[in-house]
Amino acid sequence: MKIALLAGGVGGAKFAKGLRAELLANHPGSELSIIANVGDDMWLSGLKVCPDLDSLMYALGGANDEVRGWGRANETERVSAEMAAYGAGWPWFTLGDLDLGTHIARTGFLHDGLSLTEATAKLAHRWKLGATLLPASDQDAETWVILDPAHPDAVGEPAALHFEEWWVRLRATVPAVAFERRSRSGGPEAVASPAALEAIGSANIVIVAPSNPVVSIGTMAGFPFDRLDRERGGVAGLPGIAEALRATSAPVIGVSPIIESSPLRGMARQCLDALRLPCTAEAVGLGYGARQHGGILDAWLVDTADAAALPALQEAGLRATARPLWMRDEVSSSRLAADTIAFAM
Repeated sequence: MKIALLAGGVGGAKFAKGLRAELLANHPGSELSIIANVGDDMWLSGLKVCPDLDSLMYALGGANDEVRGWGRANETERVSAEMAAYGAGWPWFTLGDLDLGTHIARTGFLHDGLSLTEATAKLAHRWKLGATLLPASDQDAETWVILDPAHPDAVGEPAALHFEEWWVRLRATVPAVAFERRSRSGGPEAVASPAALEAIGSANIVIVAPSNPVVSIGTMAGFPFDRLDRERGGVAGLPGIAEALRATSAPVIGVSPIIESSPLRGMARQCLDALRLPCTAEAVGLGYGARQHGGILDAWLVDTADAAALPALQEAGLRATARPLWMRDEVSSSRLAADTIAFAM
């Protein structure tokens, strides 16, 4: 069995670990491909930094910092302190020394002429992930946040910020009004990577992880499906991803990142607010939309606490069911993965 998983960073990594464990235990010989969001990527002090790819790699490789939820375990930060002393980098975006080793290696591979997909494969080889880790695009596809100029806290801030600056420095306290994709000056327009499209097209099951629907999944596949550009209040995905999801013969099943109007992790509420959408499992499922109506999903899992949303979701053309979604540890994450596979099949 081949499974393609679309995922963001930390929340996606928790689900990916549970999915890998379930496949090893009950579906031996299965192949797992993880297509990771690259909208968080940036060039910082000359280094290519890929937060979601690295969160997935470290988590599956058993090297992530489970206390902070991101980065490497047992980190030191001497290099970042030196960079700050030189006035280099972003002082509020601290990179650990071990993590910097990853970024230096990746940047070197890219300068040697490798694509981001190829560079990711070389980095991942060290960790024996039990899965194939794929960037959604080989081109720069940074997510930028357009701030609300009328908000008092926007005074003194630029009109637009890289997503990580909005997320980490401002903690999303200044409301956003839109999200847009930007490439480096002079760089090619970003499109889906061939490897990501192949993984979707050859899969027996495609799963959309419980990741941020706007800036993790939306930046890959678009969100919401009925207004996919900034002018209409949506996030445009990478050309090719949504088309591949609609064309695949595999069932496409999504897992809600929202339980009882609360995100499982991160700031999905602020992102949904920017698109003028409620922070509910129902709204996110309807935002992804049913494939039969031009969306990207066949089925949608919500938590048992959100079972009241099932009739509306089913009326919109989605096969919907309620299961426990909290991923408290690898056991509960594996159980959720098993429920997802069973429902898809």
